[in-house]
Amino acid sequence: MVWQQCDLFWHLGLNRAVHSGVLLPRVGLANKLTWIRGFAASYLLGRLFGGLATPSMVALAIFLCGIGTDILDGLIARHTGTQSKLGQIADAETDFCLYLSLTVILLRNGVLPLLFGWVMLLRFLIPCVVVLLSYLTFARPVYFGSTTWGKYAGLAQCLSFLVLLAPAPFSMLTHLLSIPLLIVTSCLLIIAPVAQITHMRMRRGEG
Repeated sequence: MVWQQCDLFWHLGLNRAVHSGVLLPRVGLANKLTWIRGFAASYLLGRLFGGLATPSMVALAIFLCGIGTDILDGLIARHTGTQSKLGQIADAETDFCLYLSLTVILLRNGVLPLLFGWVMLLRFLIPCVVVLLSYLTFARPVYFGSTTWGKYAGLAQCLSFLVLLAPAPFSMLTHLLSIPLLIVTSCLLIIAPVAQITHMRMRRGEG
């Protein structure tokens, strides 16, 4: 949480309207919802680093909170005209921390098969390494735009988490849906980076 607060203050200069570039006077409700999701992710990461087991019900509650805030922050930012680079960075960072921690928790709880777990982990770790190397080695950021395949992959991964974290009364449904859904999710997670690279090359070609 301390790191998140420091990160917020370091990037306050990016709290500018996306279209006009005007510095916004307040952080805004949308960004506050994003940071609530970030605090929830920090709680899960703290338990992981502390070696504490996280029950699936706790992970499910935090996951549902994360989905709710993820939907609301975008809607509120667009409705109030407070979309900013700060919000985009915060949204990406909190999603990264939340879904990475959930993946590790599912692996530790023995709910997520190892092969599918590695695909999900690499989906987070490879872009992180690419961004860090580009920033530290070449002193320039890497811009990852949104693609249709990426959105499909994110949706499939959310559905996979929801099925795997389902309470015991839904165990039969989990047993029936988990493997087919994980196969679809893994395929989309592999396709999405290829689509992202193609999208980036097209943008460079246009530039």
